[in-house]
Amino acid sequence: MEVQETRVQTDRVLTIPNILSMARLVGVPVFLWLILRPEFGGPKSDGWALLVLMLSGISDYLDGKLARRWNQISSLGRLLDPAADRLYILSTLVGLTWREILPLWLTAVLLARELVLLVVVAVLRRHGYPPLQVNFLGKAATFNLMYAFPLLLLSDGSGWLASLAAIFGWAFAGWGTTLYWWAGVLYVVQVRRLLTADTMAD
Repeated sequence: MEVQETRVQTDRVLTIPNILSMARLVGVPVFLWLILRPEFGGPKSDGWALLVLMLSGISDYLDGKLARRWNQISSLGRLLDPAADRLYILSTLVGLTWREILPLWLTAVLLARELVLLVVVAVLRRHGYPPLQVNFLGKAATFNLMYAFPLLLLSDGSGWLASLAAIFGWAFAGWGTTLYWWAGVLYVVQVRRLLTADTMAD
């Protein structure tokens, strides 16, 4: 059954993958502060914001890879990793929309998907299940969006580099948004099958 994907291999908290995920969470308010500084009269700090995003992307890749390689998959890690992904996406959406780099409709589309997933997770919890493991499409969607956002931030300028960043940034944003919703639909289908199987078993 699908629920077996939630099997925990270690109960340790201070593992290298978990520390990387915690560091990513700490970086969320730092990134948001850097990206919004010019909106509150401060200097533009897009370079530092891009660096934080790059480090987040690297740690996102490493925490999952190391957890699997070192058998350090944990219940805490299963919560921290997707939480960090979603908080970075949320903070980036807030920052880029506030600065009018992202259109409001795209932000609404991505936030609507998060709302759907929150409802599904609440349904799972009501039936006694933890959140299911993030699927490959979800990771691919996050990967695309994590490339799109820094490129779109870089496009907020002039010159050939900004123009090139805009082209690739919007390409990644389109693919990322499509995959984000596709992964969400598959997650809903997976949860529905799990709950239906339980109902039939009863």
